[in-house]
Amino acid sequence: MYDFFEHPSRVLKLSHALLTGGLIALIVGAILAYGLDQYLSLPSVIVAHAMTILGPTAIKLGYVMRLLTFNRLRRNTATHQPGLAR
Repeated sequence: MYDFFEHPSRVLKLSHALLTGGLIALIVGAILAYGLDQYLSLPSVIVAHAMTILGPTAIKLGYVMRLLTFNRLRRNTATHQPGLAR
């Protein structure tokens, strides 16, 4: 499990998937919950409202993962280049 997060390219792919999936969930959830709610059953409206909460959560998680990965990559390239102060 922890070995997955040691590879920056994998974490970047996961963060990209979270950002994209979160945006899609937010947009679809908002359209269903606030635009088409009169055509949906009550459980469907509840799921649509949950999507408007879980979508931004996925976006935030993906963004934080992306920032941490870029920070790790920046540190790795700075330590491997000769002539730069540490």
